[in-house]
Amino acid sequence: MGSTEAGMKNVWLLTICMTVLSICYTMLVPFLPVYLLELGVPDNHAAIWSGMVFSVTFLVAGIMAPVWGRLADTRGKKPMAIRAAILIGITYILTGMVTGPWQLFLARAFMGFANGFMPAAMTMVSLSVGKDRVGKALGIFQTGLILGNVIGPSLGGFVESLIGMRPVFYVAGVFLFIAAAVVFFFVKEPVVEASEDGGVKSESLKEDWAFVKKQPVLRELLLLFFIMQGAILMLQPILALYVGKMQGTMDGAAMLAGLILSTGGAAGVITTNLWAGFGQRRGYFRGITFALTGTGIFLLLQSLPFGIWWFWALQIAVGCFIVGINPSLSAAVTLYTEPAFRGRVFGMSTTAQQFGCMIGPLFASAVTTVVGIQYVFLVTGALLIWAGLRVWRRHKHEGPIPTSAPAAK
Repeated sequence: MGSTEAGMKNVWLLTICMTVLSICYTMLVPFLPVYLLELGVPDNHAAIWSGMVFSVTFLVAGIMAPVWGRLADTRGKKPMAIRAAILIGITYILTGMVTGPWQLFLARAFMGFANGFMPAAMTMVSLSVGKDRVGKALGIFQTGLILGNVIGPSLGGFVESLIGMRPVFYVAGVFLFIAAAVVFFFVKEPVVEASEDGGVKSESLKEDWAFVKKQPVLRELLLLFFIMQGAILMLQPILALYVGKMQGTMDGAAMLAGLILSTGGAAGVITTNLWAGFGQRRGYFRGITFALTGTGIFLLLQSLPFGIWWFWALQIAVGCFIVGINPSLSAAVTLYTEPAFRGRVFGMSTTAQQFGCMIGPLFASAVTTVVGIQYVFLVTGALLIWAGLRVWRRHKHEGPIPTSAPAAK
């Protein structure tokens, strides 16, 4: 894209918009189980309905992500980002208007259909700067995402206490429309230079997947996206229960769990760009290895029930390491895909993450039921350590990838 200054302007604008989307998402989603009770769902059915309204979004989003990714490559990333922001805003407003659980279920399904802002924005971020600055740009973008995750839950609780639950959805919808307007008026569509050999020859989604299946590195990256998101969603739903178990009562457990998560997120905000710089200097796969392994080790330690303060301190360490995974994976994607195909691969990575979001909670429920809640942390930590060592074994001889590294063809 033109000058470095213009490219970084894109990066910062898209990061601000992503922060807004993240705030809106996290200030609403934690309250959906409570919203179901308000819609008349009995207490003994709330868990089932919560699982349904969460899972349907992930399922539909996972199916649609490659479609939106292909359209981003063929019709433009900017139009896809605007489309997603507007449709998500409409979804939030509709969600605030529902009168029953099935209407909420349909609204959440439409949310999955509307999804796609993040992969479109991430693709634009990666194309707005040179390869030597991709890691830094994606680190900035990831920082915005994490910052939104830290601010959202507290802001949602505060706004809900002032004006009630339904108006929070309307406020979120308005902010999504503002984000769409910012992208429309101020973000420039990055210019994608044509590949010398004509680029990837793919005319359909089936051919897109067939191409990726032939690329071992891209297959590995998609698996890692799946594992990472699955691990995160294995832990989030049970965190409040685990905190309650450690303190001996569920009174105040949800608030304390939210505070613990926010503290870990705040630590991640500080370290995200350190990981981006490490990846650029030492190699993104090395960064992936250390981030996965470090996260896994601290999760293993969290399975030892030594009390709240022990768990809280380890969550700060988890926050410092886990934020290194996603930007390193995304930067590696940019280095192994040519620009004209990048939107599709980021769309596929979204599919991998959404399916991880579906499988993670189900697996956590099974582990909790069979052997106990603390073993979820043990199993998740072991899984991430295994993934980290697997990456190290495959890429331990690789150093920093030069800016001229060939994309997969």
